[in-house]
Amino acid sequence: MKLVQKQFLKGSTEFEIADEVVNVRFKTPFKEEKTTVVLTILNPEPVVNEPYLEFHSRVKCGPLMSLLIDKPNAEEFNAFVDELKQRARQEYNAFAGIKAVAVPEGLAANVYEEPPEFDEPGKNRSGKTRKPVRVADIDASIQMLEQHLDAEEIKPVLSALEALKAEPENESSYSQLVKAFDDLGPQQGAVLTYAPYVGILLSDDPFGY
Repeated sequence: MKLVQKQFLKGSTEFEIADEVVNVRFKTPFKEEKTTVVLTILNPEPVVNEPYLEFHSRVKCGPLMSLLIDKPNAEEFNAFVDELKQRARQEYNAFAGIKAVAVPEGLAANVYEEPPEFDEPGKNRSGKTRKPVRVADIDASIQMLEQHLDAEEIKPVLSALEALKAEPENESSYSQLVKAFDDLGPQQGAVLTYAPYVGILLSDDPFGY
């Protein structure tokens, strides 16, 4: 599904939902750029920041996508946004292992099975019960980050992930990851693109296991 938005003298932006990602292409008379946003890390509840509708990640950072409200027209815009929100929820739930329970048509939100209980839960970045660490996903995240990003630029995050992999129940290692991620700045989006489990782990979503 695609949405193309054009601005006079500024070129156009094309958003395309393809499998588990959204491809974003910026075109001007002089250049073309492309970025990719993984649906798993996308918060399905956008924020209005006139004249844009902004989609952020599930972890605190700047907007990953900004859509001009009601462009090219309200019908196409609303259809694309509805599809994007639905796909973001589906991909996150599939990744996190959440099963949606069938509900009568017309209800706005899905209902989910009760999340599993754990004997010794930790706390997430907001002080709520945090999700237990899945070592295999931590290891996969480290490999993806080392393969696709400059390891030196994200060294604190890699070190924190290694520490958390070695001691999954260590609250100090978790806090180290929170701080390292918060200090990334603009690099947060790149890390979440190649290691969406980091977003799952740091998210305040209590169902994200």
